Amino acid sequence: MGEALGRVLVVDDDEVIRQLIAVNLTLEGFEVATATDGQDCLDRVLDVMPDVVTLDVMMPHLDGWETATRLRTDEATTHIKVLLITARAQEDDRKRGLGLGVDAYLTKPFDPAELIRIVRDLATQRAGR
Repeated sequence: MGEALGRVLVVDDDEVIRQLIAVNLTLEGFEVATATDGQDCLDRVLDVMPDVVTLDVMMPHLDGWETATRLRTDEATTHIKVLLITARAQEDDRKRGLGLGVDAYLTKPFDPAELIRIVRDLATQRAGR
């Protein structure tokens, strides 16, 4: 098997959704790690060093908004591409995410092909390919 397309950290408190995203990305050729909430993401991100973080917004302990803010403000993680995946489909939510510096926004329910396309695009940007 060839080199992975990139490394992705999938963050969602819903195990079914987390596994759905992870399986789709793994089958596409990405190396995938998972985290159960924002704090778990921040605890693991430097060990995983992903090209892309997929991040749910509504999670216990530390929500996606605050997690994205911390990823963007930490010099060690500011370069990582962030994709918010959320049921929050309002334009204000999308603007808030983009205002925080996230790279892409995908609403649930999502098309797995669209998820793969966005993550592939972000990983390619990250790698400078």
